[in-house]
Parts: sequence; C-alpha cells; structure tokens
Amino acid sequence: MKTTLVFGASLNPNRYSNLAIYKLRANNIETSAFGLRNGNVADVQIRTELEKFQNIHTITLYLNDKRQKEYYEQIIQIKPERVIFNPGTENPEFYALLRNNEIRVEEACTLVLLATHQY
Repeated sequence: MKTTLVFGASLNPNRYSNLAIYKLRANNIETSAFGLRNGNVADVQIRTELEKFQNIHTITLYLNDKRQKEYYEQIIQIKPERVIFNPGTENPEFYALLRNNEIRVEEACTLVLLATHQY
C-alpha cells in the first residue's frame, strides 16, 4: 500500500497537519508522521527521527519554506514519488531540487484533495 508521510505533524488538534492525519486515516491511507514532538494522533505515531521512514509514496508538507531548508536533503533521500506543498508551504527553490531528483511537486491542499476524492 502507498504510504503518506505528514511532514511537520502536530499534536495540536487545531493544526491542519493534525486534521490531515485523521482524514488520511479515515480514507484508509497508510500514514506516517514526522514532527518536533513524539506522540500519537489517531492511530499514527509522530516520530522525531527521519531515518525510520521507508517506502513513502507521498510527503505532504506542513512546514514553511524557511523551516524546510534544513530538511531538503533528507526529504530527497526518502525518495517519495511526490511532495504536496500545502497552502503556506510554497517553495520554488525546493521545487527545483525535487524535480531535479525526479520527484513530482504538487501545490495543493491535502484536505481538499481528500474531500474531493482527488488524492
């Protein structure tokens, strides 16, 4: 099954990354999560170390462009098929790096994609 990694996951139920985890799981999408704090959202454990992620199809980003910089290489090394840049995460510099590594870039809202059955 194709796995989505919620990158920038939050334990705060008021954050979109938190809601995305719930919606992904409600749609029976295998979900992993990376964030600053360990914890659980729905049945998904938020991890704080990227080395543990393998076989990731999609990364859905919830980090602004400045915070993304420190993760460029690590995200590329995960080798996802696509990276979704949710509203507020747009980053043309990173788009170019991803495309150079044959990773598809999508500017979209994961929640909207799920709600409209386009995920």
